[in-house]
Amino acid sequence: MNLKNPLFWGAALVGLVIDQVTKFVVVQNFELGESIPLWPGVFHLTFVTNTGAAFSLFSQGGEWLRWLSLAVSLGLMALAALGPRMNRWEQAGYGFILAGAMGNGIDRFMTGEVVDFLDVRLINFPIFNLADVFINVGIACLLIAVFTSKPTKTTGTGYRNSDP
Repeated sequence: MNLKNPLFWGAALVGLVIDQVTKFVVVQNFELGESIPLWPGVFHLTFVTNTGAAFSLFSQGGEWLRWLSLAVSLGLMALAALGPRMNRWEQAGYGFILAGAMGNGIDRFMTGEVVDFLDVRLINFPIFNLADVFINVGIACLLIAVFTSKPTKTTGTGYRNSDP
């Protein structure tokens, strides 16, 4: 069996496992609100939960976010399975975005809130998790894909020419 877009599936699986394992470790070993400085004043591990989206947006009434996570996850899996063969940057990008969407989606479905623990205090940034990191890495990969893709030949009509 030849799996289409294998890097997509690999990035999604590895990212999801890493995200869920790190959240499990934090929940099992930290009290809610507890913070451990790894680099005092710069980077701490701080256990908080978030019922909203990024930066606690939609914290009130954000139940719909679980369904958005599910829809995005299903859409990305359909794209990888049923869509065209993607280049490596697209595969990695969409795979990492899937890992993040699924990681935070699992939290939302299981507990109604997302576990956050990465606390960058140097710039007073909102506390986040690895699912959030993977989404941003995925976006960076997609930007690389856009800027490194070779232009396609078009006919005078503006439509892509399917001839080699």
